[in-house]
Amino acid sequence: MALTKLDRRLRIKKRIRKVVVGTAERPRMSVFRSNKEIYAQLIDDNSGITLLSVSSRDKGVADKKLPKVDQAKEVGKVIADKATKAGISAVSFDRNGYLYHGRIKAIADGAREGGLKF
Repeated sequence: MALTKLDRRLRIKKRIRKVVVGTAERPRMSVFRSNKEIYAQLIDDNSGITLLSVSSRDKGVADKKLPKVDQAKEVGKVIADKATKAGISAVSFDRNGYLYHGRIKAIADGAREGGLKF
């Protein structure tokens, strides 16, 4: 039987999560993409906590009426800014089973422009 889109993404996600692990010094930057919004969070997997999170629904990003790809880039810049204020300079990028293009690539590029290394 053929896999659904969700099942396929979850299989890819499991494969990625075997390799990508976040620590306190180098947290995992997990990205979630819905049809309308995009979310990113920095996660410390050793202690199981979310260090910080940003979404396209936050005031700084939602106020600017931008196309979705530009919103994703803005979210990347905002999370990079918050991370540098929190003393985080490097992250492990978790694309969460999504293909690395479009909004996922835009959020990664925005985070790199903001100063995060991965």
